[in-house]
Amino acid sequence: MNHPITVQTIISAPISKVWEAWNTPSHIEKWNHAGEDWHCPKAENTLSVGEKFFYTMAAKDGSFEFVFSGTFDDIVPNERVFSTLDDQRRLEVYFSEENGATKLVEIFEPENQNPREMQGMGWQMILDNFKKYVESL
Repeated sequence: MNHPITVQTIISAPISKVWEAWNTPSHIEKWNHAGEDWHCPKAENTLSVGEKFFYTMAAKDGSFEFVFSGTFDDIVPNERVFSTLDDQRRLEVYFSEENGATKLVEIFEPENQNPREMQGMGWQMILDNFKKYVESL
């Protein structure tokens, strides 16, 4: 990976629950956004090596929308998901048990359009939203 950025969180839930919420489109649509002004109106994936994922992220006011997409490269259930994004950046997601909770770590290659700090903050905000969502289930 080219100078990756790492974000992480500890979720008060078992790995099986975290795994399901992370990888199921109907769950992804409920948590995959950084702030209250954004949402994820559509999420599609087939969780298998070589298959694609497509997550639409959009401003709620309709002013902007983009698709976050890529291909699954390696999947070990309840442990890790490695992907290559469509712009060829690598994404690694790790799940581990820690004192009865689940530690989730994302390591990703930053893109070149936005400052690293901004990218790290945005990805952390999405991860924090995921934690809040899973803990409310």
